[in-house]
Amino acid sequence: MHHLSPASRFAALLLMGGALLGSAGAQVLSSPVPPGTAPSGQASGLPHGQGAGVHSPLSPFAPLARRNDVVAWSTLTDITTKVENKRIVPVYPAPVAELNQKKLRLQGFMMPLEPGETQRHFLLASVPLTCSFCTPGGPESMVEVRTAKPVKYKLEAVVVEGTFHVLQNDPYGLYYRITGAVGVE
Repeated sequence: MHHLSPASRFAALLLMGGALLGSAGAQVLSSPVPPGTAPSGQASGLPHGQGAGVHSPLSPFAPLARRNDVVAWSTLTDITTKVENKRIVPVYPAPVAELNQKKLRLQGFMMPLEPGETQRHFLLASVPLTCSFCTPGGPESMVEVRTAKPVKYKLEAVVVEGTFHVLQNDPYGLYYRITGAVGVE
């Protein structure tokens, strides 16, 4: 094995480790959640990685405050998907499709896509992605945000306002984008 490259040695070690794990007496891992049940706050039967996600009561981050001036995540996540040309694509109901190209406000948690204290490009999510207790949702629970001018990064929930786009065939698999966004208090 010494004559192999470091990458080849690593691959060989992984294969040997897999063979050892597959041997008799290996521990079998199972889910702590029985099939057909869902964590508290999540719809039953909804696969992980879909829907709005679950903000855990154990989270160190405060949940989103109820606001009447923002589009609710329950609206954005109330979609279905279908397989088309070996890709999973969203099927938007009329209330979601009607939001396309409208100026609106969204509330959520920032996930930076650039380095630095201020951001011009980030994801806005329905649950804090930095919370190890929370269950993230699927692509319908995130909105790509492009701001008109830099906004300060916060761990707490933020509200942004801008032009909302319902995406039909995004190469990155995103369902929503908001452009020309500004921070709102």
